[in-house]
Formats: sequence, C-alpha cells, structure tokens
Amino acid sequence: MNSSKYVGMDVHTATISVAVRNAGGKLIIESVLETKASTLLQFIRGLGGDVYVTFEEGTWAAWLYDLLKPYVKNVVVCDPRHTALLKEGSKSDRIDARKLSELLRANLLRPVYHGEKGLRTLKELTRAYLTISKDLTRVMNRAIYRSWGIPCSGKSVYHPRHRDEWLSKITQASVRRRAELYYQQLDALVVLRKQAREELLVEGKKHKVWKLLRSIPALGPIRTAVLMAILQTPHRFRTKRPFWKYSGFGVVTHTSADHRYVNGQLERSKKPVSVRGLDSSHNHHLKDLFKSAAIQASTSQGPFRDFYEALVAKGMRIDMARLTLARKIATITLAVWKKGVAFDAKYLKPQRA
Repeated sequence: MNSSKYVGMDVHTATISVAVRNAGGKLIIESVLETKASTLLQFIRGLGGDVYVTFEEGTWAAWLYDLLKPYVKNVVVCDPRHTALLKEGSKSDRIDARKLSELLRANLLRPVYHGEKGLRTLKELTRAYLTISKDLTRVMNRAIYRSWGIPCSGKSVYHPRHRDEWLSKITQASVRRRAELYYQQLDALVVLRKQAREELLVEGKKHKVWKLLRSIPALGPIRTAVLMAILQTPHRFRTKRPFWKYSGFGVVTHTSADHRYVNGQLERSKKPVSVRGLDSSHNHHLKDLFKSAAIQASTSQGPFRDFYEALVAKGMRIDMARLTLARKIATITLAVWKKGVAFDAKYLKPQRA
C-alpha cells in the first residue's frame, strides 16, 4: 500500500494553511498551523510514511526549506509565476493549499532551486550587495536639480568636493535641505556598498571554483562572486540550453499543426517555426551579469572581442552579435565550472543557435 502524503502549504506571517492528500488524491487532513518551527515539525512528524511538501517561493521559503528538508522525502519550492491553477476561480488560504497539494501529487509544479548550504553565506552577502547597489542607483537617479530647472550631467553632482557648489544653485531653503538629506543618504550607502563588496569578495575567494571562473576574461571578481551565489552548482543544468533559458537567452518558439497526412502517411509539417523572442521567465540578475560582461568583452582586447568582431564582419547586427557573445560566455562558464578546468580559447569555436 502506498503511504505517501502530499502536503500543500499556503504560508503567511502568522499562520500556514495546510492540506494533505494521500497517494490516491483524497484530501485527508486540513489544518491551520502557527508559523513556528516546533509546531510545523510536530505536524510533519505525525503524518508518517513518505511525506512530500510544497509551498511557493517567497520571504519564508529559504527558512522553511532548511527546516523541513531533513524530515520529509522531498520539498518542492514552486515558482508562483507558473502556478496558473492557483489564479483560477475562488481564492483563499484553504483553497490555495488544496490546489498546491494536488499539483504536487500530479507533479505539475515548476521548482525553484534551493540547496548547497555551503554557499548560503555567499548567497546572503550577494543579496545584500545587489540590494544596496540598487538603492544607491535609486538615490543617484533622483532628479532634484532637474526638477527645479537646474541642468546637471556627469559625476560632479555626486562628488563631495563639488557639493557646496551644486547646493548653492538651489535658491529655496526647503529644497536645499532635502538635497542635503539625500546627499547624507548617498554617503551612507556608498560606505555600505564598499563594505558589502569587500565582504563578498572575501567570501567568494574561499571557494575552489573561484580561480577557474576568474580565468574567463569577461568575469571580474564581483561578477564571479555573484555568479557563484546565483547558480550555486552547474549540475542543475544538464546541457547548455536549459542554462540559456535560465539566463534569459533561451528562444521562445511557437508552432501549430505540427503533423499532417500525405498519401495516407503521417509526416511532420514543413511550416516554419515562429520565433517569439527571448524567454521572459529567467533570472534577471544573471542575464544582466552576462549582458554587461558581453558589452565589456566586445570593447576590450582579447579573444572575446575577436569572436564578436568576426560575427559583425559576417553581417550580423551589433545587438545580435552581443547577444550571441553573451550566450557564448554563459556556455563557456557552464563548461569551465562543470569540467573543473580553466578557460581556453578553443571554447570560442563558432556556435550554433
């Protein structure tokens, strides 16, 4: 007799709605639990048999994954962007938990990768660095001078040495005070970003793969550390194509009526495949990393620039050549990491789409 249990959890700050199904799909338990480690573990231990658990990616996902993983057969942290069934019909915590348990039993969920505890520190430091960098950019983009008709360009507007000169151009005292407070926020974030960067690099250099990835010309120290934190392990991807999809370089194609009968024989249709652009479901930080690496590599001396210029010389558009270069850098990164060997220019053989 199959004793498997499929547990769907709809997680919130104070409570977790739980629905449990057996192997036949019958709903056998429904409950509302406190979002507390001891309560959850007591409930899971009381189920018996092989327990499979799912919940959506979110604020609580990493904590829940690490908490439940040792006590269950498998934990699936699902991507909420691909659980369309949850958005259909009525919605409540109870209904969502039921749907999640059924989707888990039917193996219809797209998992979000959680694992490699040895890289948890690097991952958290990367998140801190990226968040602080984003906040710093947001502060720098506040157009307080332009909003008062004061033209500004370049970096001098941010530099402490020219600050009094820029502030003197604001005639209204209240607006000048707002600008001074923004400058204080900017100075604090600059210090925090520098500190986060230093800690990130120190942690990144502790891992063996650091030197291998740094051998790739387009990957500097920060890109390497961020790449390691995002991917954690290259063995998540069987080939380069799933990696392209995850990195935002996978092509979306549409076809219809793929087969037809000709003289009583089934044949595949020769209609051209419709290309709908790049896959929008990807890791945005990883795509930005490879795109910026491609832009830098295409303008700096080295094998990647030669590869890029050869594409342009064949008549490829500049934007497509850079996209192809970014995809090539991603492919080489995966190969170097998987094989455990340093970069070699032989990896720059012409690539097929």
